[in-house]
Amino acid sequence: MRIYLRTFGLCIVVALLSLVFLFSKHDEGSFSAGFKQVRAPLQQKSFNGAKAKQRPTATTSHRDVVQNPNSPVQEEVLMHLAAVACGERHGEVVNMLKTAVTLSQRALRFHIFAEQQLQTSIKADLDSWPAFIQGKFSYVLHPISFPHEHHEEWSQLFKPCASQRLFLPMILRELDSLLYVDTDVLFLQPVELIWDMLMLFNSTQLIAMAPEHEEPRIAWYSRFSWHPYYGKMGINSGVMLMNLTRMRITQFKNDMTPVGLHWDELLMPLLQKYKLNITWGDQDLINIIFHYNPEMVYTLPCHWNYRPDHCIYGSNCAPAEDEGVFVLHGNRGVFHSDKQPAFRAVYEAFEQYTFGEDLRQSLLSRLEVALNETTHTYCGKASHFFTTGLQKSVRRLQRATPPGD
Repeated sequence: MRIYLRTFGLCIVVALLSLVFLFSKHDEGSFSAGFKQVRAPLQQKSFNGAKAKQRPTATTSHRDVVQNPNSPVQEEVLMHLAAVACGERHGEVVNMLKTAVTLSQRALRFHIFAEQQLQTSIKADLDSWPAFIQGKFSYVLHPISFPHEHHEEWSQLFKPCASQRLFLPMILRELDSLLYVDTDVLFLQPVELIWDMLMLFNSTQLIAMAPEHEEPRIAWYSRFSWHPYYGKMGINSGVMLMNLTRMRITQFKNDMTPVGLHWDELLMPLLQKYKLNITWGDQDLINIIFHYNPEMVYTLPCHWNYRPDHCIYGSNCAPAEDEGVFVLHGNRGVFHSDKQPAFRAVYEAFEQYTFGEDLRQSLLSRLEVALNETTHTYCGKASHFFTTGLQKSVRRLQRATPPGD
């Protein structure tokens, strides 16, 4: 009888242990599933109601993405240039791209984020360029895309669509590096010169930007800002050279959490905290981020983002005085007004230039004549800085082009 009781008791123990094991496996599976559910939103952000992996990108065929089939070149040799165009920016973005492709010798891929009504006209302009120019670039037209749950708030921050650039690391997930510029930018030097600065980044740097000001007496951030900003006078977001891979994987220090947050986790909490204190929209948010992470910024010299503030109160960009202006940034609408005629003259010179004409005669010489008419203004007195950089580019291109081509 005792033998039967012991056997029965042993069976009971084995059954109980089996049940404990099964429940433990079930709980482990439930925990793993719950963890995946928590992390999933961070890996697949929703843009316009669609998961990120379903959104059109530069490498997919989709009705919202238009690709130029010309010049299929190897991905690894491409320089990727991005811009955002909304409202009346069609002419600006096309002229900016014209300067890039005119002066650069390496292959370019343009990533143009534009409202639907602008995409047709931008495509028509780019497709109308001559074949020898189209052989130098390819392009992708992207729809404007913000996180679905806060679309209205982001789309109207500062200027329509301006904050789109904040989301480029998440949208262009297939890219390692990217040069972003505002549409009101003109290249006076080839894109490859700034693109090659990626190789100058140290192990912590992931973005290159120029200071907002060089002169403390006219600096906006140090005099008027109600929020933290980078360095002594802030940084300007009109020209940004980015290592997107590093931006996606890095955890950024901040003043909201004791641990670092990824770029996509940081943006909305930052806006919610500072939206009543910021004036320049997404540029202010970028300044706040890099105030707490200054080691991540490679500082561009001011002649890579030369604006009216560098000459309107007298010359205050020493690199431009020594080497000329490399990137001209006509912010505050100066390309289209009479406020700074020297800036407008450069814009119109490129706009009127016809591909294939002699660069020295049809672009540079005409520009020098137009700039001579602006010397009554402060920036006009410094306008030889504009042609110094451009002269270098023209000489470089002429040396690289065999006679008769």
